[in-house]
Amino acid sequence: MRTAALISTDEALKLINEEHALVLDATIDKVNQKIDNTNLELLPNSLFLDIEGSFSDHHSPYPHTMLSAQQFSKEAQKLGINQDSTLIIYDRWGVYSSPRAWWMFRYMGLDKVYVLNGGLPAWKAAGLPIDKQFAEAASLGNFKAKPNYEWFITKEELVERLGDDDISITDARSSGRFHGTAPEPRPGLRSGHIPGSKNLPFDQVLDGIQYQDKEELERLFEGKIDSAKQNIFTCGSGVSAAIIALAAYELGNDYVTIFDGSWSEWGADENTLVSK
Repeated sequence: MRTAALISTDEALKLINEEHALVLDATIDKVNQKIDNTNLELLPNSLFLDIEGSFSDHHSPYPHTMLSAQQFSKEAQKLGINQDSTLIIYDRWGVYSSPRAWWMFRYMGLDKVYVLNGGLPAWKAAGLPIDKQFAEAASLGNFKAKPNYEWFITKEELVERLGDDDISITDARSSGRFHGTAPEPRPGLRSGHIPGSKNLPFDQVLDGIQYQDKEELERLFEGKIDSAKQNIFTCGSGVSAAIIALAAYELGNDYVTIFDGSWSEWGADENTLVSK
């Protein structure tokens, strides 16, 4: 049975009390904005999912590159994650990097993965308990990744399928970066976008710390996604793409594919086509 990925604080409270539930803080710094780690405020019993560190492949020249299934399994097991775990994922910004963590686990085959809509700010606004330090995993988990390849696409695969009628590409970067009128924050990248892609800046699907309501999301995605096609999402480095991918999933699109290398890979390759 298909379930929503986004949960409210009330729903999170119910899930947290389930036997196999784990709470993961998936916070990373934003571009040009760092999170305050000196005075931690966390959901109770939070484990830290280190997207920038142990959950990225540092052999890759691109940021936030997805781990191999084998390495992902090892890192997930260190957090005590099992095959039957239920994950409640949040970040301390509200909604920023938590959708990336959701997508990572869904891609790697775990079904019961949820994102707290509004993250820590929503939790605090509800007057709920706060911890000041991270928890430690009680024991090694037994999770073994089984990738769902419909959720992932490489640059080579995207080059091969570019122009096909059965795919739809949506770019989560700002309008200026998409059209090549604003500079890229990472050096060495060309300006513009993948030919045939459409633009939906990730901040448009958000209303402050949380997602827009369903009616507004439907309006924003009109003409950009198609349930009859493979919907592919891209951004600068694979993080904000997951924000709009999760929104598309909430609208009923079962398989949301992320181009993991995103513009960091496409824009750096002089052999790929670019539109402005």
